[in-house]
Amino acid sequence: MGSRVEVLNDGGFRSDGRRQYELRDMTVDLSQQGVADGSAVVTHGLTQVLVSVFGPREAKMRSQTMHDRANINVEVSVAAFSTGERRKRSRGDKRILEMAATIKSTFEPVVQTTLYPRSQIDIFVQVLQQDGGVLQACINATTLALVNAGIPLLDFVCAVTGGVLSTSPMLDLTLLEENDIPHLTVAVMPKTGKVTLVTMETRLHVDRFEEIFRLAGEAGKVIHAEMKAAVRERTGRLVGAMGSGPRPTGGDFEDDAMDGV
Repeated sequence: MGSRVEVLNDGGFRSDGRRQYELRDMTVDLSQQGVADGSAVVTHGLTQVLVSVFGPREAKMRSQTMHDRANINVEVSVAAFSTGERRKRSRGDKRILEMAATIKSTFEPVVQTTLYPRSQIDIFVQVLQQDGGVLQACINATTLALVNAGIPLLDFVCAVTGGVLSTSPMLDLTLLEENDIPHLTVAVMPKTGKVTLVTMETRLHVDRFEEIFRLAGEAGKVIHAEMKAAVRERTGRLVGAMGSGPRPTGGDFEDDAMDGV
């Protein structure tokens, strides 16, 4: 049965007041979380995800050791209070395992694992709030946590969800919209233009796929700008705390630090 709330009204506004192509507010917190080597809290609207990265470090199990590159281990957990269902999902839950495998396959071609042979990089993803776009939030937070940990990447990975209501494409869907319309999640590498992930859990007409795919790629560039600004701000704070000089607010330092990103 469809939702009682209108997803897109005649005026072109969605249930939360956004336009079709408008993204939700995105906030990024790169402050230290516990003893993690790198961490990030990313919020897309009411969806919030915390990612902690440990490593590269020695693999705990010999069977997971690879002599020519690092092994990426991803574990996903969903807080029982993150959704209205109040249903605790175990780590063996099929949905959780699928999401962990998707995140791992997305980042294996991006992380320069050959620089760390016989080691392991652990990525722990915690979903704190859910209101649609959970996978996109997990991927974006993982990118920032890896950058925060100092692990070299070929490029940022920026993800966004998109869907189509009748003939109207929409971006960055809420849970209400995901439940009502066919949708997909696209992860792109803005600098190279390559796509690292396209996943669909619902049927989407082939005539609409190309348009929503293109729009999601363009939206990824917008998210990339937000992520890049957050990394710049975090880097400036660290340099200022080290006493290496005044906190940079622009100019040569930022251009050199983020050159080519």
